[in-house]
Amino acid sequence: MKYDGQRSGYVSPAAVTGVVAIALAFMMSLFHVVLAIIPLAVFVSLCVAAPFFPSRGFFLPVVSRGHTGKPLVSLTFDDGPDPLTTRPLLQLLARHTAQATFFVTGERAAEYGDLISDILEHGHEIGNHSYSHDPFLMLRRSDTLYREIESTQTLLKGFGISPVAFRPPVGITNPKLANVLLQQGLACVTFTCRAVDCGNRCISGLSGKILKKAKPDDIILLHDVRPKGSIDTEGFLHEIDLILSGLKNKGLQVVPLAELLGRPVMVRIKGD
Repeated sequence: MKYDGQRSGYVSPAAVTGVVAIALAFMMSLFHVVLAIIPLAVFVSLCVAAPFFPSRGFFLPVVSRGHTGKPLVSLTFDDGPDPLTTRPLLQLLARHTAQATFFVTGERAAEYGDLISDILEHGHEIGNHSYSHDPFLMLRRSDTLYREIESTQTLLKGFGISPVAFRPPVGITNPKLANVLLQQGLACVTFTCRAVDCGNRCISGLSGKILKKAKPDDIILLHDVRPKGSIDTEGFLHEIDLILSGLKNKGLQVVPLAELLGRPVMVRIKGD
């Protein structure tokens, strides 16, 4: 299943900016060759900075928010599953009758397959978050990038699902990702609301940061791996509880990501 931005003929902002930079460099070189460096330097700077803005699709189209125009938001949890946090998190979400999307790594899915089954049995969705969650994945070769994504797809098919949404580690993209996702039939799904919790290393004040930023059509980024700072699992769950209650008090309804986007996040595979 292809997403809108993955159609043939799509031209990324990076490609357009590159052509403009080259054209400007040529024209400025007619006055002085040193001046040609300016537009090229600006382009290189944009290429370096752009990946750190996950909601902006500089190299490829990204889906970073809904467009319902309604007071709806979606919760997404990255980097799991984790036996210490995911199962009690599922129970907490059930108490709030909230459905979320879990962007799981292949490595953890292979190790904690029972949690993948639990996520699905609770009615939540699953997306692809690469196999090893290498924070430098976007600096690797295309074949490595393909293997990281494809191996996770293959693994999750063993649970009767095929994700059609991919979230890159740390939200960072690169020019090679578009073609790899096109081959896999995946869309790049990022986010618009996060607390910069550093993978649950900075839990303190998590709920306050999210609730201050959350607005209609936001995709909220959270993590379901065990806390690594001074706050324990109970403290983490308390923060998520506050987020769920706080969103309701703000008049924001938590809905599945597929509903917010109006397109699937994963598809069920029929058995033989």
